Amino acid sequence: MKLGIVGLPNVGKSTLFNAITHAGAESANYPFCTIEPNVGVVAVPDERLNTLTEINKSKKTVPTSIEFYDIAGLVKGASKGEGLGNKFLANIREVEAIVHVVRCFENSDVVHVDGNIDPIRDIETINIELMLSDLELLERRLERTQKAAKGDKSLFAEIELIQRTLKTIEEGKSIRTMSLTEEEEVFMKSYTLLSSKPIIYVANISEDDLANGGTNDYAEKVNEFAASEAAESVVISAEIEEEISQLDEEERKEFLSDLGLGQSGLDKLIQASYSLLGLISFLTTGEPETRAWTIRKGTLAPQAAGKIHSDIQKGFIRAEVIAYDDLMAAGGSLATAKEKGLLRIEGKEYEMKDGDVVHFRFNV
Repeated sequence: MKLGIVGLPNVGKSTLFNAITHAGAESANYPFCTIEPNVGVVAVPDERLNTLTEINKSKKTVPTSIEFYDIAGLVKGASKGEGLGNKFLANIREVEAIVHVVRCFENSDVVHVDGNIDPIRDIETINIELMLSDLELLERRLERTQKAAKGDKSLFAEIELIQRTLKTIEEGKSIRTMSLTEEEEVFMKSYTLLSSKPIIYVANISEDDLANGGTNDYAEKVNEFAASEAAESVVISAEIEEEISQLDEEERKEFLSDLGLGQSGLDKLIQASYSLLGLISFLTTGEPETRAWTIRKGTLAPQAAGKIHSDIQKGFIRAEVIAYDDLMAAGGSLATAKEKGLLRIEGKEYEMKDGDVVHFRFNV
């Protein structure tokens, strides 16, 4: 899973990136501090893996991971190259979702490019630039497709889709608000349009606000805006996340407990990402390794097996499945789980569930 982090300058993007990837991206109080995109890979925390590793004495534990792309702060005119925006926008066209960091904290020592804090204005500034960038790309695509259609009438449907998409942008709406058929969604993915991508709004609040209620009026406005377009939103403090990232596991738990928090901002962001993209994880475990595998909701057992190896999918016979919670209820013992009838034999039509612990049987 690849996520692109966007936002205006000085909203906390690079601070957040540092916290979630330990990558040490330069973070400073001036615009365009991030020139080249920073790319970091973060392991997805999953306590189930640690438990299974301990039970099976696995030699290796392999969590699933997310790639984060942190690009320079965007400004008005980015789609036309202001602040080198065109170059930076191109760097995130291949991501699966966008993480839009919105400044929701007051700090006179950190300048705001527009002079004051207004999260909805800032959101609209970025969304407009993403749409304008798509507009330019679509206009070029339409011109090429119309020329090609003179000798190929099958392209008329694509022309109609492009024209409808252009109209949506001209009405000031992001492409992700459009209703599309499955065939149209395939076309749309091939265009790599930024305003068609699912989005998570991250309201970045101060350490004080996080400790005193976990939100503020600015963040509430961001949550309301996200809800209005069926997007995900999370409230975090990038400063706190950076502090947490320097601690070991026990210190991190104690720190979060002192703040009255059940989980870190990173955990909330990952959960929102999985929810937004309709993702789940299934688990495989044994002495060689315990591993998490990410798939989309609705994936059938043979296709899930194909995530491990294409040969397993081709030769799929059955899946031996037990829900993680059922396995724990059986004391972590497969033998006990079998006795209790908790271990199931599933065929090709089985739809995988989050937390399934599975062993695939297949012909070589």
